[in-house]
This record gives sequence, C-alpha cells and structure tokens, in this order.
Amino acid sequence: MELLRTEVLPEWTDYNGHLNVAYYHLVFDRSTERLLESIGLGEDFLQRESGSVFALEDRLTYRREVREGDPIRITLQLLDFDHKRVHFFLRMYHETQGYLAATCEHLSTFVDMSVRRSAPMPPAVYDALSRLFEEHRDLERPEEISRPIGIRR
Repeated sequence: MELLRTEVLPEWTDYNGHLNVAYYHLVFDRSTERLLESIGLGEDFLQRESGSVFALEDRLTYRREVREGDPIRITLQLLDFDHKRVHFFLRMYHETQGYLAATCEHLSTFVDMSVRRSAPMPPAVYDALSRLFEEHRDLERPEEISRPIGIRR
C-alpha cells in the first residue's frame, strides 16, 4: 500500500549532504498519519471521538542514502493487529532509481484520550484494519522485523 510520495527537502539534509536521521522519522511519521486517516483515525476522529493512536515502538534501518531533491515514496505492510494495537512495516524507496533506502517497523496502540489510557479501538477502525490485513496476509514478511541489533562477530 503506497502512503506518501515526496522529495527530500533542503532543510531535511545534514552536512553529509543526505537525509538527516531525524527527518527519516518525520517522513515515516507523516506516512503513518496517512495510514491513520485511511482507517478512520485521523485528526478529525480525535476531535469528534476523543480517541487517538500513540506510538509504542519504532525500529528504523538505513539501507542507502537519499539526498536533497531525491524523490521518495513510502509503502506500508500491515503485519498484525488486535483490538488495541497495530503492528506495521514501512519502506522508503528512491522513486526513480527504485532502491530501498530505509525501513521502519512500528507498533502503536489506540488511546482513549479522555483518560489517556490504551483502550479497544472502535469497531469501524477494527473492520478497516481487518480488510487491509486480508490484502496483506500473504505478503512475504520483511527480514528486518524484530531483528536484533549488535555487531556480528
């Protein structure tokens, strides 16, 4: 599922001439917002129903650099979900050259904002995730999922 297409802005780059680590997070976060909107959990839902989604964990990997002006696109694969949590995987590709630049494994929880505690998500959102999961059920699981971090010896 494609979520976002953009280009690396000059203010997102560092002195190495490539996308700065903080902005990988920004791009993946903006992509996550698009996912939330598509399943009915956008900012309007927060205002109307007092519910939102909080991040529990992110895991980024950097494969190849992208530089100022490079076109990028972000895709999503839904890995799993239950009544409170959503586990998904984002990939950043260089749009014209096609290479995988970075990945982000993400786990979120639905939150009742009136008490700021995890709570079951609304049935309509659960149903939207169920439909998306059916589309993604047979996709190959990414090799980066839950991979340990460390120095191989």
